Amino acid sequence: MADLTQQQWQEELQQDENAVILDVRTEEETDEGIIPNAIVIDIYQPQEFMSKVEALDKSKTFYVYCRSGGRSAQACAIMNQLGFDNTKNLLGGFSEWTGEVTN
Repeated sequence: MADLTQQQWQEELQQDENAVILDVRTEEETDEGIIPNAIVIDIYQPQEFMSKVEALDKSKTFYVYCRSGGRSAQACAIMNQLGFDNTKNLLGGFSEWTGEVTN
């Protein structure tokens, strides 16, 4: 897992053809908007989170975020234990995101 600043995260994401954006916030939080093209899997729903994450392509690079960076760091750690080699945590999370947002 790599902890990346907002700028590093956006720069790496733009250059990564193997990128998948993963939002691990709750439904109430995602109602405020999401980063474009993000897959939403709520980490507070542990059974659903585990089954959906295990179905993802482990060869991809996962750019993971939550509201402030704590849950996404936890998600990256879980994913690393499941065999995902490339996870990137967004420091500061969605609350500090200055990039594009969709609903």
